[in-house]
Amino acid sequence: MKRISEHPVLGTLRDSAISFEFNGTSFPANEGDSIASALLASNVRTLRYSRLGQEPRGIYCGIGHCYECRVTVDGAASVRACITPVVDGMTVESHGQTQPETEA
Repeated sequence: MKRISEHPVLGTLRDSAISFEFNGTSFPANEGDSIASALLASNVRTLRYSRLGQEPRGIYCGIGHCYECRVTVDGAASVRACITPVVDGMTVESHGQTQPETEA
């Protein structure tokens, strides 16, 4: 997992470990993480696939403007992963993919 634990302005960052599920796989997160940042820390880059062409989509703007990071959260479709806080036990599903794609 890739995380910053020491920050020059914020100091030592506390871990408040929780977990959530993405496409049937359990992932760790810290309380206060967005869904997208928690997945990114676990090397998950692809959050969904486009309807036309099945092209991979992930974090693009990171501030909720572009809608590229839309996922289904606990049954609610089209939730923006970059601005939605992860909650312990949350179930997240991508669109058009059954397993998360990771990069080493």
